[in-house]
Amino acid sequence: MTVRVLAAGDHFVLNRLLVAALRREAPTGLEVAELTLPWPVEPFGRVGEVQEASDVEDALIGALRGVEVCVTQMAPLTKRVLAAAEDLRLFCVTRGGPVNANLAAATEAGVAVTFAPGRNAVATAEHTVALLLAATRRIPQTHADLASGVWRGDYYRYDNVGPELAGSTVGLVGSGAIGSRVAAILRGFGAEVLVHDPYAGLAEHVELPELLARSRFLSLHARATPETAGMIGAAELSALPRGAVVVNSARGSLLDYDALCDALDSGHLFGAALDVFPEEPIPPGSRLLRTPNLVMTPHLAGGSKQTAANAARIAAEEVGRYLRGEPLLHLANPELRQLR
Repeated sequence: MTVRVLAAGDHFVLNRLLVAALRREAPTGLEVAELTLPWPVEPFGRVGEVQEASDVEDALIGALRGVEVCVTQMAPLTKRVLAAAEDLRLFCVTRGGPVNANLAAATEAGVAVTFAPGRNAVATAEHTVALLLAATRRIPQTHADLASGVWRGDYYRYDNVGPELAGSTVGLVGSGAIGSRVAAILRGFGAEVLVHDPYAGLAEHVELPELLARSRFLSLHARATPETAGMIGAAELSALPRGAVVVNSARGSLLDYDALCDALDSGHLFGAALDVFPEEPIPPGSRLLRTPNLVMTPHLAGGSKQTAANAARIAAEEVGRYLRGEPLLHLANPELRQLR
């Protein structure tokens, strides 16, 4: 029996990667159609009742007619889409979490939703350390000066240079797939790594107040939950030693950005580096655009060719399990564990 699949890729997780991974997993028995979504050329946003999706409900509804399986990164699985997709049974999201899928509505409609944990762990860990180094060594600022024809020797003044990683203490908030890789890289630099993660049961775990008091560098890797929202605010930043560096490549909701700007403006923090923000894109007039000693990248820490390939592979493996009637490995709505 032929199973109809929609590969709804974009300009990062390309359709050719999705299709190739599906063909490797199931060389026969698939009829694959393609729909190309506009991300990241067009930013994601709220679509209907879901977050971080491409605004393509109408196109998706048309493409899902008669389709049993959809593999995508940014397509919105909303109530409206589910109501129109009568044949859909499996929706594979090629991201670390299915934030673009209405899980309750999908469960009610009998549609299993999977995701791709760890797809970007290596890329994000590497980018995190790059941000940490860039903020500490003032790399973007010095490059901009040189590119504009200005040679500033004052960067070498004692008060303007940052600490070395070797021999410094780095505090990590969260120790999942990304945080644990960051820890391994930093230990290679000779840093002492402390971890605050009450759910991991690690020997290095310390309570947050101790971690803040001891850490010259602070890097955030916790999940975005109601409990972690705003967990690093003015009080936590002031608890860091003067001259500390803060990095956030996890989620914008973890950090109070006004408090961060205050700490940078006052000189309490030596620097900070951000890949995620409370509002994306950053709105014009944001304090972040005029705060000193701040390095920013536009939510691209997970962007590597390997991440895109991993995402396609993980999703295709779930499709293979579905076709063979095996339990799905990364099922977001486990109420639908038995599908075929």
